[in-house]
Amino acid sequence: MSVKILTDTGCDLPVSILDALNIEIMPLLVYLDEEEYLDGQTIDHETFYRKMREGTVTRTAQIPATTLEKKFLSYKDSEDDILYIAFSSGLSGTYQTAVMVLNNLKEEYDLNITIIDSKSASIGFGLEVYYAAQMAKNGESLEEIIRKTMLHIEHMEHIFTVDDLEYLYRGGRVSRGAAVVGSMLNIKPILDVEDGKLVPLQKIRSRKKAIQRILEIMGERGSDLSEQTIAINHGDDLETALKLKEMIEEKYQVKDFIINYTGCAIGAHSGPGTLSVFFLNQLVK
Repeated sequence: MSVKILTDTGCDLPVSILDALNIEIMPLLVYLDEEEYLDGQTIDHETFYRKMREGTVTRTAQIPATTLEKKFLSYKDSEDDILYIAFSSGLSGTYQTAVMVLNNLKEEYDLNITIIDSKSASIGFGLEVYYAAQMAKNGESLEEIIRKTMLHIEHMEHIFTVDDLEYLYRGGRVSRGAAVVGSMLNIKPILDVEDGKLVPLQKIRSRKKAIQRILEIMGERGSDLSEQTIAINHGDDLETALKLKEMIEEKYQVKDFIINYTGCAIGAHSGPGTLSVFFLNQLVK
């Protein structure tokens, strides 16, 4: 019996990796002026960020219970073990809904499905999925994949900055006053995800200094960075993401990177210009 990895678009992994590792993915919902789209499927990242810059109001929604039920039932005759690694319960209701749906279905069906709360977002979440899918491809057992995935969750670092506090205000992450004053003073906050929830770390004046501070935090928190896959994502600012990659390569001798857009479901709350880096504070063995 092999293990198949299922996830959702909160993981922000590139399609090339999803395809190469046979990862199945379900879309979160995003809305542009009340018109519904499937994250990464019925709207592309470039269009999404262009619409945001034009002033379109964006919001998001979790995966509907009916979609989860349909996906889970598609595995009812499968001989594989299915491991669904879900978007952080601290940022979305998808995990809780998935658990409820699965428990209800198990009253009638024998389903080999396990659900894990990633307690992570974007490619921090994506790295957990990436490592799990590599283990599955290598034939490791479900128990071993779960054990290592839980350690990846425990040791995953998310360090990021946003270019415009207005989007964090719209998402309820900062007050209107903080957003206005921060914009006036050119504040570029550095934020983190702890136990699945967004938390502020520092307030930095200027984007250049914020990026330099992110680089320093990697050294303070990271372990054996040169032996890791480092993930970087961006809110439609590939040029800056590539500059950060070069800085990390030079300072920490990192050779393996994953670089991608911040997906629509997360970008709706962080906005254009978001820049994030993800790494482990301890290697998992």
